[in-house]
Amino acid sequence: MAHVELSLSEAFVPTVPPLAEPESDTVGTWSATVSRAAEPCLLIDAETKVVAVSSSGCRLLCLGTPEEVIGLPLLDGGLRLLDFTAYRGELTEQDTDKIPPLLALHSGRLARGLLRVQATAGAPDATVDAISTPVLAGGAVAGSLTFFSEV
Repeated sequence: MAHVELSLSEAFVPTVPPLAEPESDTVGTWSATVSRAAEPCLLIDAETKVVAVSSSGCRLLCLGTPEEVIGLPLLDGGLRLLDFTAYRGELTEQDTDKIPPLLALHSGRLARGLLRVQATAGAPDATVDAISTPVLAGGAVAGSLTFFSEV
């Protein structure tokens, strides 16, 4: 018959350094990340102004350069969204509240959807998949971060 012997010793409790203070400028931290990102992404603040956009995001959304867009309201900064009808009409103000970056900002939840972006003259329109998440600061929504993928 097998014999099992148990012994008790003091538990080893590792020492954990105290947590650093949480980053107070969450939007600023994400801004630096988005500006350097290779992926097409965009960060807006609570007033819907563009805080940061990647270069690939500008190309995909037909926005020019990041310097031309930063500081402008998202929909007044050159982003032209079209509906999915055969007429390709520009989205109305009521429809734009449903686009993922603004929906995440206003609802405080993840948002996803397709966008039809009007291209520059002579180029075909782009259809992009947008996934947005709210950016929180101090427990309140301070902006939204959106990643784009061409469809």
